[in-house]
Amino acid sequence: MAKTLRILNLALAVFSAAALFAERGLADSARADELLEELKLPDLPNWQRVEDALWTEWSKSGSASMDLLLKRGRDAIEAEAFGTAIEHLTALVDHAPDFAEAYNSRALAYYRSGLYGPALSDLAHTLELNPRHFGALTGLGTILEETGHDAAALGAYRAAHAIHPHDPDLEEAVHRLEIVTSGRTL
Repeated sequence: MAKTLRILNLALAVFSAAALFAERGLADSARADELLEELKLPDLPNWQRVEDALWTEWSKSGSASMDLLLKRGRDAIEAEAFGTAIEHLTALVDHAPDFAEAYNSRALAYYRSGLYGPALSDLAHTLELNPRHFGALTGLGTILEETGHDAAALGAYRAAHAIHPHDPDLEEAVHRLEIVTSGRTL
């Protein structure tokens, strides 16, 4: 329990730092910067295309062998072989410790395995490396909400929504938790 609280505190600290860095406009690459700016446009009917292109940018490690490990890890997640996914993604993290998407993907595998502590730790690493990673912020919000930390979850969802204002799931999560944290009922 104490370890989980330490990881939660770490994740919250990283979330706070991510919110600050997101305002400053940091990202992994020039192309990712362009896509993130495009994603903020108020009238963007093709936001899914922009989001997909951003995920593609974030998934480039710069190494064909590391990209293969990411693909194998993601394929294992899709097949619900979470132990295998964690093994592939741990190898990726070990060989590419500065690759944010390695941590984010492993966080998903941990989360789907019910291992919230390791998932939070990996989300913290993701956000340290890529503060505008709306997927990691969304994952952080999901875990915080599921563990009863509604106000912190709302903060994570708001930060993700500020980066990706077109995602209807984020909009719904912000709305839902604004109601819950205000004391009103749904």
